[in-house]
Amino acid sequence: MSESTIIVERSERVGIIKLNRPRAYNALSGTLINELLDALRSFESDPSIGAIILTGNEKGFCAGADIKEQSELSFIDAYNQDYLKNLNDGFFAVHKPIIGVINGIALGGGCELAMMCDILYAAESATFGQPEITLGTIPGAGGTQRLIRAIGKSKAMHMILTGEMISAKEAEAAGLVAKVLPTEQVFSVALTTASKIASFSAPVVAMAKEAVNEAEELGLKNGLHFESRLYHATFGLEDHAEGFQAFLARPKRVARWTHK
Repeated sequence: MSESTIIVERSERVGIIKLNRPRAYNALSGTLINELLDALRSFESDPSIGAIILTGNEKGFCAGADIKEQSELSFIDAYNQDYLKNLNDGFFAVHKPIIGVINGIALGGGCELAMMCDILYAAESATFGQPEITLGTIPGAGGTQRLIRAIGKSKAMHMILTGEMISAKEAEAAGLVAKVLPTEQVFSVALTTASKIASFSAPVVAMAKEAVNEAEELGLKNGLHFESRLYHATFGLEDHAEGFQAFLARPKRVARWTHK
């Protein structure tokens, strides 16, 4: 029986997915993608999980697509199977926040996978890049679309057209990652953040994530309208009433969320 390409764990209300193809630097094989998406679906449907962490291992986060598998794809094969679309679709379907913890390299599809996460924490050793140009192709899992939204046109264009990598500190300065931490601390700090997020009302967290993600798709006027509708919708939640009651109580108490 072949070894699983991911390791799935949990810490209280946080689901943890670790990529596990160390000999291939966690390259995105078809099997790894399918197992990753299965794990995401499992955590998404589990009411006891409030946030998800995605990370790699000591060898790095992800080196990108599995070049051997990809080299065997013809244009017709890639087009007919909509190669890598299932990866984007799988992440879009997850309402729970996903924190990416990046150790070492996040290149090509690995950088694109990182950008599918909602928050990125990077180790000081992390490097990011879209080197597809050096292989005679272009990013195909969101790199040309998400990178420009994350760091702006000029820097994104430079990375994509030259294939040059950026350091964790450069990624933080550009807005690609939220925090850069020592390698030995990055996972534990991310777990603390994930636990904090998971401690809040699950439907409110999901609404907040959706509103922020829609900001990338909508103009300001439509985005404000969308935000208002979700904001007003929270007024119908039991958790909204509980949050206000807890705040107004004397002495003020900790809210007891029911996730309803």
